Amino acid sequence: MKIVIAGAGETGVHLAKMLSKERHDIVLMDADEERLNLPAASNEEILTMAGNPTSFCDLKAAGAGKADLFVSVTTEESANITACLLASRLGADKTIARINNYEYLLPKNKEMFEGLGISSMIYPEKLAAEEIVTAINRPWTRQYWELMNGALVLIGVKIRDNSRLVNTRLIEIPSENKLYHIVAIKHENELFIPKSNSMIEAGDILFFTTTKEHVKDVQLHAGKGNPEVRKVFIMGASRIAMRTCQLLPGHIRVKLIEKDKEKSHRIAESAPANVLTINGDGRDMDLLVQEGIKDAQAFVALTENESTNILACMTAKRFGVIKTISEVENLDYIPLAETMDIGSVINKKLIAAGHIYQFLLDGDVSNVKILAFANANVAEMTARDGSRITRRPVKDLNLPADLTLGGLIRDGQPVLVKGDTHVQAGDHVIVFCMDTAMRKLEDFFN
Repeated sequence: MKIVIAGAGETGVHLAKMLSKERHDIVLMDADEERLNLPAASNEEILTMAGNPTSFCDLKAAGAGKADLFVSVTTEESANITACLLASRLGADKTIARINNYEYLLPKNKEMFEGLGISSMIYPEKLAAEEIVTAINRPWTRQYWELMNGALVLIGVKIRDNSRLVNTRLIEIPSENKLYHIVAIKHENELFIPKSNSMIEAGDILFFTTTKEHVKDVQLHAGKGNPEVRKVFIMGASRIAMRTCQLLPGHIRVKLIEKDKEKSHRIAESAPANVLTINGDGRDMDLLVQEGIKDAQAFVALTENESTNILACMTAKRFGVIKTISEVENLDYIPLAETMDIGSVINKKLIAAGHIYQFLLDGDVSNVKILAFANANVAEMTARDGSRITRRPVKDLNLPADLTLGGLIRDGQPVLVKGDTHVQAGDHVIVFCMDTAMRKLEDFFN
């Protein structure tokens, strides 16, 4: 597949490197030639080109007209929209634009843009804010993601000593009236798809798929309480922070700490009624104590510096805050955040990558999520008539070791997959897979 990416910023470079590993033909273009000096570009087989993505001439030179997918992720929203419109007019099959205006995603406007040739728009800050609100609403989880419009749920939980699952093998968990399916285990730094004899140990992160009615059972078996979040501290008045404040329910009190005095005053004028804006440094322990950090249940760090975010979350945990959430844009820092026991990690690059993956898989895929902590992916696939996935019961499919089925929707009803489950054409299937298995999905679902 030929893919042209406009914008050699952090998101564009990450996407180019990631997609090149999938053996796609990648062209990365940027108006600033210096940003294209990538040390690993030759190893990753990325072709770079200096050019303006809003220029017909430069787009033609980059091969946008023959692209299966054109992605524009520059820092300028207007440039991204223009680039996609031009690339579509030149003949690009599908186009994706990164935006920062929520109004563009309204159904009437989205339909208009699609008519102009923009297949999809990414607003990572909005998606990140939605993940933060979900994490605050479910403080006992590391990951909580509703699948198939909420019919199935993926839950990531760190198992402590008090869990009834500790020192238990999967085969020992009663299977009658199946409550959940453990699709993956992260032990220390290794994530794997478990087998029937896999042992669950304290400190493991387990990934469950379940139905909404059995979320409480997962919580109970994992030994987790679910404290009510009434007070939240947010450090850094970024776009993600502002969108989070807008999405949080009004009964939650929010203290938004911003270091820049002028910015904090400006934001205070437009913030929701339940949000108090404070000018100060979120790492200042005296300030945190003065503002009542010991009474808070959640702390969210959203500055541009991931080291600052991680350290601030560690400080909050020392004061007894139950749920910490950190924005970590440097992928190398994510394992560090995990070792520091940060509750949830937000990464805009991975959010954008998951959205774009939907356009790369030839199978009928409606959603893809890349899990920051796990180096794994979750995809919602539709089984086609005659596809390999429908030919035998799951236990006889010889699924790769890095791929498992978490559940499916059949005739509108959720079903947790067992060994004797036989996938039928038209079933909507949840697939949990390692990074190495994404392309294998097509072999089973096409």
